[in-house]
Amino acid sequence: MTSKNKNGQIEPEKENNSTVEETAQASTADTAATDTESPSAENKAAESKVEDTQKSDVKKDQQPAFEEKQGKRGVKLGTIAIIISLLFGGGLTFQMQQKNAEYQAKIEALQSQLSQTESSLKQDLEATQQATVAKATEIAHRADTVLEQQQKSIESLQVALADVKGRRPNDWLLAEADYLVKLAGRKLFLEHDAVSATELMESADQRIAALNDPSLVPLRKAMAKDITQLKTIPLVDREGLVLRITALQQQVDSLPLANALLPEAEQVEEKAVSEDLNDWQDNLMTSLKDFSENFITFRTRDGNVIPLLSPQQHFYLKENIKAKLETAIKAVYVEQQDIYTTALSTADKWSGSFFNQESNSVKEFNSALALLSKQKIQVEYPVKLETQQVLSDVIRDRLRREVTTLITEEK
Repeated sequence: MTSKNKNGQIEPEKENNSTVEETAQASTADTAATDTESPSAENKAAESKVEDTQKSDVKKDQQPAFEEKQGKRGVKLGTIAIIISLLFGGGLTFQMQQKNAEYQAKIEALQSQLSQTESSLKQDLEATQQATVAKATEIAHRADTVLEQQQKSIESLQVALADVKGRRPNDWLLAEADYLVKLAGRKLFLEHDAVSATELMESADQRIAALNDPSLVPLRKAMAKDITQLKTIPLVDREGLVLRITALQQQVDSLPLANALLPEAEQVEEKAVSEDLNDWQDNLMTSLKDFSENFITFRTRDGNVIPLLSPQQHFYLKENIKAKLETAIKAVYVEQQDIYTTALSTADKWSGSFFNQESNSVKEFNSALALLSKQKIQVEYPVKLETQQVLSDVIRDRLRREVTTLITEEK
């Protein structure tokens, strides 16, 4: 149907075109004839009018056909334009869908990346906050420490200032008593010198008594208790013990060495010659034995024989005994009763085994060792002196009162 309509439209267009061409050719032929004939002006004017009328008629005839042709062409162009617009719109829509899918994927990727970035930023922020809090805490702790140190320095300066400003003559006696008590403690616990410690405590008590302060009565009670306890400590003459052991140590070289100790011989009954002639053999043997005893005597002994020591062994014996006595001397100074007793007992045992027990010097040596081994050198000392703590409390209280008075005066 569309092809037939198109052919029908094309044929009138051809007819119109042929008529237009014929009129154009006729007009050109007329103009050519007029040009060749070269008529006059009037003829020319008339001819021109005729030509104008003909042209207007031709135009009037051609105008409807041209308009019809232009309408059909417009329909065609509109249809084509609609088709092209539909195609273009579909392609554009498809392309837009693809672009939307790509954009959606990119948006999702960006969202995931944004969430990861947010989580990492949160973690970094938390870590930064924790580090900041830790740093702030450390700085605050340092500041507190510095402030505490400064406060202690201020307090010590205030104490020193109060000590210098508010010092009184009687305070020197209290300070001397504190020094003497501390010195007594050192003498007792470090040197185990109970005598010197007692004398120092008595001197400190005299300083406290010179203050004539009734508030110091509890302090004097504690001092009296410590002095009584010190006087009950048994005194050990360490110097005397050491000198006696040293004298025995020097006596070792002059002690005589014992001879070889033999067991006692068995008693042998002497046989007499009988008067019986039948015992002539026994009588003969007895006579020969009595005769031989005038030259050589044989005796039998049953038991262990202690041989003599060689000179080298004798030297080692004496040096070992001296070493044991030296150990006893060291035990006296450190008050180790077991070591002291064991050393002297070992020296006494060696002396009784290898020295001549019939010698008076050996007997005196052994008796001195036995007497010294029974000596007590270990003493129980008090754990602490109560006076030290009481005296320190008194001095601290007095200084605190002076500091408080000084601060109130400054305000």
